[in-house]
Amino acid sequence: NNAHHRRSVAASLVEGVYILERDRQEKREGSQALAPPWWEFFHFKLVRKLIDDVDFCIFGAIYEYKPPSSHCNDSIVSIDGNPRYVIAFRGTITKPDSFTRDFELDIHIMRNGLHQTSRFEIGMQAVRNMVATVGASNVWLAGHSLGAAMAMLAGKTMAKMGNFLEAFLFNPPYLSAPIERIKDKKVKHGIRFAGSVITAGLALAARGKNPRSRSEDPFSALSAWTPSLCVNPADHLCSEYIGYFEHRKKMEEIGAGAIERLATQHSLGGLFMSVVGKGVEAAEPLHLLPSANLTVNLSPSNDFKQAHGIHQWWRPDLSLKCSLYKFK
Repeated sequence: NNAHHRRSVAASLVEGVYILERDRQEKREGSQALAPPWWEFFHFKLVRKLIDDVDFCIFGAIYEYKPPSSHCNDSIVSIDGNPRYVIAFRGTITKPDSFTRDFELDIHIMRNGLHQTSRFEIGMQAVRNMVATVGASNVWLAGHSLGAAMAMLAGKTMAKMGNFLEAFLFNPPYLSAPIERIKDKKVKHGIRFAGSVITAGLALAARGKNPRSRSEDPFSALSAWTPSLCVNPADHLCSEYIGYFEHRKKMEEIGAGAIERLATQHSLGGLFMSVVGKGVEAAEPLHLLPSANLTVNLSPSNDFKQAHGIHQWWRPDLSLKCSLYKFK
């Protein structure tokens, strides 16, 4: 029930996937392998490695929680709110054996095409199978960077089917202009306000071409899912989530909530293509979320590598700002 412990364990299980792949690349096996302590310390057991079908790298893992026998319950139920299973996905590794494929997946995220990749389908099938076997309340998702995008897309896909999985998304990519890096708050708000007005206008135009009821709206269907987003303002790859949610709150405060509720469901690029693109509706942008538990690491970072790294999320001395955002 300790938020820091939950976040630390989830981050450590993701690190376990990174080390699994490094063990594979360095041919470390048996007693030489460095990965097992990352899950065994927390009483987890490695059930299955998730292998990419293109380069055969390890991109994910399924862990089973196996607490000491005195606390174990053999029935398939949650144990004191803990997960029965955790499915974790790593991010990009810059070593030659995996970088080419990882970078290809990063490009797919930029093109909003992660859902079309075979790696995601392998991971998604693992999530579907686990939820079908033990139920959504017994499964956690966790991921970092590219892996956070994988976990987010899997979580959104399951949420649309009414299965709301606990999810820990570390430094998930948010692809947009780096508005959050602007220091002047008035300028920053002005740019975001103008963007919201333009986006809302294009959304209305697109809605006129493709009318859809609220019950059919995938964004509204997702509103009950509240993943934990962990971001660092010094990491430009994920820092826009801070402005995305804070701007929505600001618009409500100044009486422009209706504009922002419409704008927050869409990206400018996707709307532009749907309006001028001969009726072809773009895929739903991955980074748009109705609700989230947003955790911002305000501790100073020496460089981008530290601000983007998974290691920050289990440190005990973090300066954190935690906010709950719910879409209404």
